[in-house]
Amino acid sequence: MSDRVFPTKGALISTKKSLSLSRLGFELLDKKRNILIREMMALIDRAEAIQGKIDAIYSEAYLVLQKANMELGICRELSETVPIEQGLDISYRSVMGVEIPILTLKEQTLDDIPFGLYSSNSTLDKAYKSFIEVKKLTVELAEVESSVYLLADSIKKTQKRANALKNIMIPKFEKTVKFISDSLEEKEREEFSRLKVIKNKNI
Repeated sequence: MSDRVFPTKGALISTKKSLSLSRLGFELLDKKRNILIREMMALIDRAEAIQGKIDAIYSEAYLVLQKANMELGICRELSETVPIEQGLDISYRSVMGVEIPILTLKEQTLDDIPFGLYSSNSTLDKAYKSFIEVKKLTVELAEVESSVYLLADSIKKTQKRANALKNIMIPKFEKTVKFISDSLEEKEREEFSRLKVIKNKNI
């Protein structure tokens, strides 16, 4: 770029301004990247904890369901009374410009059990409650994992932009500033020498 820039004071001022903005842009992108990384790491830890809970509750739920099947017979007909989930809502929150999903599941209690109490027992009720808990945790895990993916994608893009400023734009502007400054200094020296020669001739 420097070999195509006409070395004037105006060009020097303009290039220094571009250099300053590029450095500021890099600092802001670096801060954004660090904030997003911290947010993502916290969510990864949360996802691992949720997955551990899901695994534990699933194991318990299947054991309880197996017990209910033995006590009541196969519970297929009762399971078909469980309605398809319709109570999932989604909203968003912004983290440094990244839209992170917030999933909300309608609260359910044992009062909402779809099958008649006369055809079930406490074991099946416990299994139902466990699977309800698993459903809540699965929704929470989906929210966290989606957020991690979106944050990771934004971190990658932010890093790419920061690298472009750090490794391409900033060095280019620095080189141009040096070229213009050196050229202007050389021009000033030549002008000074010329004026000195003229002065000596007039003496």
